[in-house]
Amino acid sequence: MEQRRVILRDLLSKRPADVAEVLTEISEDQAIDLVHRLFLRQQAAEPLSEMEPEDSAEILARLDRDEAIKILSRMDPDDAVDLLEELPSETQQELLSRLADKDAEVLSSLLAYPPDSAGGLMSPEFVELTLEMTTGEAIDLLRRRVEEAETVYYAYITDAGARLVGVVGLRDMALAPQSTPISQVLKRDIVSVLVTEDAEDVARLFDKYSFVALPVIEDDGRLLGIITVDDVIDVIREEATEDIYGLAAVPREESVDTSWRSSFGMRLPWMYVRLATGLAAAIVVGLFEDMVAKVAALAVLMGVVAGQGGSAGMQTVTIMTRGIALGDLGRSKGYRLLGKEALLGMANGLVIGLTVGLITYIWKGDLLLGVAMLGAMTLTMTVAGAAGALIPLLVRALGRDPALASGIFLTTITDIFGYAVLFILAWLLLPEFG
Repeated sequence: MEQRRVILRDLLSKRPADVAEVLTEISEDQAIDLVHRLFLRQQAAEPLSEMEPEDSAEILARLDRDEAIKILSRMDPDDAVDLLEELPSETQQELLSRLADKDAEVLSSLLAYPPDSAGGLMSPEFVELTLEMTTGEAIDLLRRRVEEAETVYYAYITDAGARLVGVVGLRDMALAPQSTPISQVLKRDIVSVLVTEDAEDVARLFDKYSFVALPVIEDDGRLLGIITVDDVIDVIREEATEDIYGLAAVPREESVDTSWRSSFGMRLPWMYVRLATGLAAAIVVGLFEDMVAKVAALAVLMGVVAGQGGSAGMQTVTIMTRGIALGDLGRSKGYRLLGKEALLGMANGLVIGLTVGLITYIWKGDLLLGVAMLGAMTLTMTVAGAAGALIPLLVRALGRDPALASGIFLTTITDIFGYAVLFILAWLLLPEFG
């Protein structure tokens, strides 16, 4: 018991993010016991907010319902909504029904927005000022609202219809005489986001302007809430993870903590897709089986051609996917890159092809086989470069995530084309097949 008190006392001196890290490293039973002890000291809400929503939801679901409700009411609304979205609908509704009416209304309204939209990221806790105020009155209001607001770096000015008309920074208010009307220090050139805006687009705005917070508005300009940079960091991390996973056809729901059974179920369908593409390539090889039997070196060389083409194409796919994810690749610019990547693939193919062709000639003493390798490598890497640029654009045009499918399609193309072109050139050039 004394040891527990020492551990708890040590945790209470840590930052919430550090406590959250401890909660993820201990067993679930220990985490629940620790959260209960933190709750008794009114310090459980912030560490749970710092955890991944799925992890904090598992803990909250096993807490006493009264404790869970009080913790939810102390969390920032945007964090509470992220947690609630991970709970079963019946548990979610039970908790909402037992919250105070005002808290339940706020959380229910936020739950109505898609999680990957500005509405799903925003917090309704912000400081709202009117044009009639002075800077002194505004600062007094900020002092009273500091515990309620998500952030007080900015205050937002609205008109009688609650429409956003300007924003003012805390520094500007502090430096102005207290009798200065707010209308003289506010900035009317506002960067805001619509409540329906996609979360990725919101993240790009933060990246472009280096803001700490952005206001969220309705179509009519009515101010609904704010999005803070910490929520955008989560979006950026999730999107980066999704892109990395997609290039390897790994389901985005999987993590290092996923059980082997769950991982098996999520990965197996993609393994079947890859098996189907591999069988298609094997069928092509089967069509030229007699050629491989006559010139055994072709069995080794075809893997070199397809592998090099796949590597070159994946470089292009990675660059294109990143450009699409960051919003740097408009449609017209994307299709202009087709020529560049095809030309780059041809240049690389010529250099690599000359190298491999020379090695083949030295190895087998067959100049024509070396020429076949030169031609196959050049053509395959040219096609790989063009395909690596075209596939992500076509996948995007279909409304799908380019990272998720591009790698599999590219590998199929480079394998089939690489094998086929090598065998065809060998059939045309080598006297064995004359």
